[in-house]
Amino acid sequence: MAEQKTKVLGAVFYPGFELLDMFGPLEMFGHLTGVVEIKTIAQHAGPVASAQGPQAVAEHGFDDCPKLDLILVPGGIGSRTEVENPAMLGFLEKCAGEAEIAMTVCTGTALLAQTGVLDGRRATTNKAWFGWVASCGPKVEWVKEARWVEDGKFVTSSGVCAGIDMALAVIQRLAGAQVSETLATQTEYEWHRDASWDPFAKVHGLV
Repeated sequence: MAEQKTKVLGAVFYPGFELLDMFGPLEMFGHLTGVVEIKTIAQHAGPVASAQGPQAVAEHGFDDCPKLDLILVPGGIGSRTEVENPAMLGFLEKCAGEAEIAMTVCTGTALLAQTGVLDGRRATTNKAWFGWVASCGPKVEWVKEARWVEDGKFVTSSGVCAGIDMALAVIQRLAGAQVSETLATQTEYEWHRDASWDPFAKVHGLV
């Protein structure tokens, strides 16, 4: 049997990204040694400030980004600016087209929606900002009540902590249910396994 190729996950940063949107999922993916290798990407290599202040370091800029098998796009207040950034949108459109799995958390879904790659597909996002994100993709089939949504290779999640649940679901795809269960236990994380579980849709008047 041929040895499984390690998949490269591109974590895409931008100024004003939400810390837990990115580092919650990366905590989970980072345990998959030999299965997933994480690369940090931004428009330009170097430090990128989060919405909360702490900086992350992008190893690669768009120009020298390696081939990505998986991509992860966080939300955050900076997404309001990035939906108008042609460099970001062009990069995401290209990467989403080539990737095996494209993941977004929270308002990060607005960025993929703005490129058009989600047109005709089911997707969700943070329920507090649902209207704005939906306006970025009028041809997307928006799901108002969902913790996360899987439509082919596109996997989109609700707000912030929901990204961890989404990540564990994707890891189940890549490495099996037992690996996801073990990760949830080791990190003492209460994994919501039901993608339709979404009390926040009601809180924000969507259902």
